[in-house]
Amino acid sequence: MPATSTTSPTGRPAPSASRQHTLRERNLRLVAAAVVEATVPPSRADVAAATGLTRATVSTLVDRLVAGGLVAELPPVAAQRAGRPAVPLVPARRTVVGVGLEVNVDYLGVRVLDLAGDVVADRVERGSFHDSDPGHVLGRLREIAHGVVSDVEGAGMRAVGARLALPGLVDSHDGRLEVAPNLGWSSLDPRDLLDLRATDGTPLALEVANEAKLAALAELAGDVPSSFLYVSGDVGVGAAIVVDRQLFLGDRGWNGEIGHVVVDPAGPRCTCGALGCLEQYAGKEAVMRAAHLPDDAPLAELVELLLGHDGGANGAARRAARALGSALADFINLVGVPTVVLGGAFATLEPWLRDDVVATLGERVLAAPFVELDVRAAQAGERAALTGGAREVLRSVVADPAAWV
Repeated sequence: MPATSTTSPTGRPAPSASRQHTLRERNLRLVAAAVVEATVPPSRADVAAATGLTRATVSTLVDRLVAGGLVAELPPVAAQRAGRPAVPLVPARRTVVGVGLEVNVDYLGVRVLDLAGDVVADRVERGSFHDSDPGHVLGRLREIAHGVVSDVEGAGMRAVGARLALPGLVDSHDGRLEVAPNLGWSSLDPRDLLDLRATDGTPLALEVANEAKLAALAELAGDVPSSFLYVSGDVGVGAAIVVDRQLFLGDRGWNGEIGHVVVDPAGPRCTCGALGCLEQYAGKEAVMRAAHLPDDAPLAELVELLLGHDGGANGAARRAARALGSALADFINLVGVPTVVLGGAFATLEPWLRDDVVATLGERVLAAPFVELDVRAAQAGERAALTGGAREVLRSVVADPAAWV
């Protein structure tokens, strides 16, 4: 397209370099996304067809992405017709990596992913962080993260940023944690205490988010509907609303606190101060107590009892499922999204929860006779918030590849 020019206040033509630079960045972003998001490795010709750019432009931009370590070339594939063999393009492995961090009630975690989605480092440290000191806990997480980042950068990879997942209300505007009842934390900016850096001392870009929301984003890499409710079961119970493959955050990202939906106004007091919250029936510690197990017992012990048809464990699972179904019915009645993805401990317990959850939804959801209520186990794996956090870092790289090449 012909270059356009504008006139400056002096009457002279203003330079158009800024506009050309912006166009190059946009085109680079289009090409990077076409490669990274492809289900089958595309050739340069495929990328040109997908983006509407000329083959010459795509070839130049692909060369930049390859030189910058964001895209890699596979061995050529023989052409079906006359011409040069096509060179498939894929996201580069073990070059640029994103770091996912998490503080949960019973563990600290660090996970590193590359652009191909491979986990290149993973470390979890168990602990008990109820009513803990944030400075001490985040200081320990910083030590773990620095060790992991040092290892991956020593192996020739480049850490480009991190996401921290926390089980509480995180302001999506400024990243402040407002409250995390199960941690006993409130009104703090974790970034000030974490101070995450690369091995050369350069600060790593760090953002903070709710753990259920990051875990929900991890599900988008699999086969899920474009809209769903993700429910994360652990000591606390959190949720995220995904609409058209985008998180619905509301005004400040404080939605999704389904664990504090009241399912019995006469029930036990919750850590948030209210009575009868869902967490007191379906949170992991509540289920363990109802199954006559220690609060901190491994989930595997509960599963073993369930497999053995233990009466106490089955009763605890059914009690949790009915409470969960009641809270989910309120959501579906309000929002109208009929797919529920059970994550965290709920994914493991899904075989023992699903029937009662679906039955309760059938009783309480007004539209149940007219829609298929879909309740399924999450597929992103254990501690999905770590995966979701690392992927969000890498998504920001694909959204602005010019900053990295």
